[in-house]
Order: sequence, then C-alpha cells, then structure tokens
Amino acid sequence: MYTETAVFDLLLPGDSQSLKQKRSYVRPILAMLKKYEVSVAEVGFHDLHGRAQIGVASVAAEPAQARAVIDTCENQVAGRPEIELLSVKRRLYGDDD
Repeated sequence: MYTETAVFDLLLPGDSQSLKQKRSYVRPILAMLKKYEVSVAEVGFHDLHGRAQIGVASVAAEPAQARAVIDTCENQVAGRPEIELLSVKRRLYGDDD
C-alpha cells in the first residue's frame, strides 16, 4: 500500500478580502478534487484571506497509481485561471515508512 500526499499553496484573487469570499474560491476546488477519490481539506493559512493551503492524499496499491492521481489533482488546480498555484509539496509513503 502506498500513500502520496500533496500540499498546494494557493494565492487567491485580490477580491478575496473576507472569509466568505475566500470560501467562494476554496469550496469549488475542494469539490472538484473530491471527484478524483482523494482525501482533501483546507489545511493552512486559515487566518489569511488571500492565501490557502489545500492538502490532498491518495492511497493505492502501487506507487505509480498514487503518483498519477496526485499529478492529475495538481494539474487541475494549476489549470484554474482564478488562482495562482505558488508551490506544491509532495511526499510518497510506502510499506517501509
């Protein structure tokens, strides 16, 4: 069993000046990522209106499967025109960890 995790650091548009506006950007991203059968949550920058961190985890029988799912999630987030993907931190966990 292998688990790959990723943390996406997002810069939200300038009009994201309240928690309500921030949620209007983050919620659709979370919903879109859940379609890939991953665990996903906002995991950081809760106190900053213009930034968000989203954590994603995938479990698979082979490392390539887990990596492919996270690759797809990363590409989907990076392709959203309303946000800027600043960085991605990824880690693969296997049976030896």
